[in-house]
Order: sequence, then C-alpha cells, then structure tokens
Amino acid sequence: METIDKKRALKGGEFLIRETDAQDIFIPEEWNEEQRMIAQTCRDFLDSEVMPKLEEIDSMKNPQLMPQLLDKAGELGLLGTSVPEQYGGFGMDFNTSMLVAEEIGRGHSFAVALSAHTGIGILPILYYGNEEQKQKYLPKMAIGEWKASYCLTEPDAGSDANSGKTKAVLSEDGKHYLINGQKMWITNGGFADVFIVFAKIDQDDKLTAFIVERNFGGITMNEEEKKMGIKGSSTRQIFFNDCPVPVENMLSERENGFKIAVNILNIGRIKLAASAIGGAKAALNHAIKYANERKQFGQTIGSFGAIKHKLGEVASHIFASESALYRAGQNIDDAYEDLVKNGMDSSEAKLKSTEQFAIECAILKVHGSEVLDFSVDEGVQIFGGMGFSADGPMDRAYRDSRINRIFEGTNEINRMLAIDMILKRAMKGELDLMGPAMAVAKELTSIPDFGAMSDEGLFAKEKKVLLNLKKAGLMIAGAAVQKLMMKLKDEQEVLMSLADMLIEGYVAESVLLRLEKLIGMRGEENCSLQTDMMRIYFHNAIEIAARAGREAIYAFAEGDEQRMMLMGLKRYTKVEPFNLKEARRRVANHLLSENQYPF
Repeated sequence: METIDKKRALKGGEFLIRETDAQDIFIPEEWNEEQRMIAQTCRDFLDSEVMPKLEEIDSMKNPQLMPQLLDKAGELGLLGTSVPEQYGGFGMDFNTSMLVAEEIGRGHSFAVALSAHTGIGILPILYYGNEEQKQKYLPKMAIGEWKASYCLTEPDAGSDANSGKTKAVLSEDGKHYLINGQKMWITNGGFADVFIVFAKIDQDDKLTAFIVERNFGGITMNEEEKKMGIKGSSTRQIFFNDCPVPVENMLSERENGFKIAVNILNIGRIKLAASAIGGAKAALNHAIKYANERKQFGQTIGSFGAIKHKLGEVASHIFASESALYRAGQNIDDAYEDLVKNGMDSSEAKLKSTEQFAIECAILKVHGSEVLDFSVDEGVQIFGGMGFSADGPMDRAYRDSRINRIFEGTNEINRMLAIDMILKRAMKGELDLMGPAMAVAKELTSIPDFGAMSDEGLFAKEKKVLLNLKKAGLMIAGAAVQKLMMKLKDEQEVLMSLADMLIEGYVAESVLLRLEKLIGMRGEENCSLQTDMMRIYFHNAIEIAARAGREAIYAFAEGDEQRMMLMGLKRYTKVEPFNLKEARRRVANHLLSENQYPF
C-alpha cells in the first residue's frame, strides 16, 4: 500500500488505498495560542449569554432574543470567521472555523442558528457570488446586521432536492424574476433578512439559486414549527408569491443551483460533525459531574464499574471522532493552499478543496452525529431518573441531538453517498480501487504471509489490523461491484454495510495517527490514557466492520464464493485480545478525577 509523501498530496477517499504519515496530519493538541483564544471567546460567550437563557430561548416567547444573541456574537467576530478580511470578516482557515463550530456546538438551539447563518447562509454568496454581490451582502452578514437563511427543502423535495417545484419566471420588462413556491424546515426563517432560494427557471431541469431579501415583498410564512428538539431554533415554512427578485441577484449561473446546494452541503456536513462533537463533550461533562455527585449504596455512582464502562466508551468515541474531524479539516486547508499556489482563484479553490474531500465530509457527518447520539443516550442512563426529568440537563441534550442524523442529508443518504462517490471516482480513474481489490482477492487464494509486516515499532500490531481492515473493505466492495455491477446502486443495504466499513476504517486510522503524532510530541509515557482510548475504539471498529462485512457478503454471495469471502473477512478482522475493562476504568478514573473530559 502506497505511503503519502509531499510530492503528491492525499486526495479525497485515497485513505482507503494509501498509507498516511502521522506527521502529515493535524491534531487538536497543535492549536496555537490565537486559536485557543478564539475557542475561549466562544466558551465565555456561551456561558455568559446563552446557557443562562436556554429556557427562554426554547420557549420562543421573545422572538427577538435569538437575533439579539446573533448580534452579540457578531460583535465578537464569531459570525465572520470564514469571511475574508476585505468583506469585514477574519479570514480564518477551515480548521479554525471548525473549532468555532465545535465550541459553539454545546449551545443547543443557538448553535443551530449560528451554524445556519455562518454556513449555508453566508457560504453560497462567499463561494459563488460575484464581486458586487459579495460587497453588498458579506460585510453586513459578517457582523450579523443581516441574518441569513437557506431555502432548499420543499414538501416533496427533501433528499431529492432537484425535484423541487418552486418556479422563477422572468418579468415582462426583463428586470426581475418572479418566484413562486413553498419551502419548508427553513432554519432562521422567522427573522432572516436574506434567503438563499433555489428555484427552476421556466422548464429547466436543474435548479438556479437566487439571493432574496425579505423586503423584496411577496414573502409570507407559517407559524413556527413545533419540534421534538432545538425548540428555540426558528423553523418556518416560507411561501413565495410573485416575489420579485432583481436579475442581478441570480447567484452564479443559470441551472448551477444544484451544484451550489451539493457543494455547500459538503461544508455543512463536516461543520455539523464539529458541532456534534462539541455537544457530545458537553453531554459527557454533565454525566461526569453527576457521577461524582450522585451517591447510591453509600458511594458515588462513578465508583461503579458499569458507570466507568459508559464513561470510558463515550470518551473513546469522542476522542476518535475528533481525531478524524481535524485530520480532514487540515486536508481541506492543505488542498486549498496548493490550489491557490497553482493560480486558482481563492473562492474557487475553497470550493474545490472541500469538494475534493466530500467523501470524508459525508463520513464525518455520519460519525459525529452518531457519537453525539451515543453520548447523550449514555448520559441519560447515567443520570437515571433525573436524566428523564426536564429539570436536568440531559432532557434538552437528548432531544436536541436527534435532528443531527437528519440535518444536511440523512445518515442513510450520506452512507450511500460516500460509497457512490468512491465508486464514481474509481470509474473516472481518479482512484485505483480495482487494482488493490484484485490484489486482495488474489491474496485470499494464497498462503497467508505471516511475516509481511513486522510486529516491531510503535503500534505495529494496530497498523497491521488497520491494513487488514482496509483489505476487508476492498475485498467486499470489489466483489460487490463485479457481482452486482449496475444493480449495486439499488442495493442500499449493501451500500450501507460497505459505508460502515469505510467509516470505521477512516476513524480508526485517524485516531491511530493522532496517537502516533502525539507520542512524538509528548512521549509514550505521557499518552497512556489516549492510547487506551485508541485501543478501545479499535476493538469497537473491528466488531462493527466485521458485522457489516458479514451482512454484505450474505446479501450477494453464495456457495464457495461466500465461504471464501467469509474466511477472508475473518482473517482480516482479527485483533489481539486486550483488557478493555481495565482500559475503560483507567480512562473513566481520569475523567472523574478531572471532573470533565480533559483531552
């Protein structure tokens, strides 16, 4: 398997067939002083302005409260981290903007409002707007004077966004497009000043995007939606009735709207993962504090093995997901810098760099949102009866987390999308998947080479496990493509099983690379707990991948082919015994002694 070098940077999806040097990734322990100060600003803002008002925010009794909080965030520069300095922002790199998303992620409904404004609200104009549009809108958006919203979903157009029925017709004088249609689930809809609206012009097959101001007229909306969670987030149905939009407010080119939607959602997905990890850390912190305070049978519940098990598992999942998150973020930053150095326009380079790692964005959206759900669910269980009480912190955390597996494309869609993108890149010759897949198939029929990889060196055994995990995914994916061919796209269960193997391989590799780099910085003896978390996660990843692999094989293979592949899967998902109980206890004991997640 090829090793990355500086001569040819990693492409999106190539982690499956190329090894990565730990020194080439970014890890959270490398945040510089400025980035740490930005993170502290986010924490201070939430603690002083948002957390004391959670009940008031969720009640929606004061419709001006959320816009006022966004105004205050704008004064601190928290709305303009991604906006270039010439448009009134700070022009921070991608990973720094993700750090902001993570820190704000514990802010419940406020986090949703801020993310919608800074992400799917601002970015379409930043990346696709012409200079006049950028000059007009971005400075006011960067400070929160104008709040932004994104109008894509319709009653009959959710995951299939291009099937939307909203229409745009050119006026007789040729100066305006008249937009008619209905949009739903529009975050920030109740107070937004600017809407990014997707509509089809005349009989076009593809969507076109428009920048629509609330004061253009012809806009009405339903009352606020009643929701399971994120109750303080303004969510409206919006109706456009002959809404006149100046022709100069078309965003990018005609019929380029679907491409805009897809590319902006790529960014939204990885930013959602960052926000989810922030929420997961907050939920774990609540659980740790409660485990230190709550007494049963004469001792704190944190002293019980069952509670330690939960704390250790949640911490290892968070640590692993965070490792993958900022690895991918740095890949995007590095790709951007390379594109700009080679003469590409900055806005186009930002789009291309994110598009290059769209596979990783989909992976992280799934993993981050499911780690958050795992964290809050275990948090409720640790709180016991108080976890089910609306007077405790886990009630809101549990309800608010659930939307994240639906936001930015459901996790099912993102699983299938990740595999679809990899296969399409392989068919275009951008990724050589079939070569490695055929090599694995040949290996299956040969005598195992037990000396192929040395057991010496840092994490040599884990690296061998990881290499085999990738081989398992290649073996099954290659066989599925050969057996099912064009029918594979309709075998959603198989695609989702392959996606689970892909996700676990990427996250497991990311946490291993983080440990390798961290030990190089701090020494092995100072990273024992992080090593425990890595190994806990590795064992979970292998179990998930083995189960997903079996289900995929059962679904399309029979007879000798099935038996051969099952034998191969068993060979490739072996992992050495490790005392997971003691590792979880060591991690949990440290969490309890620190009274927080300290990593």
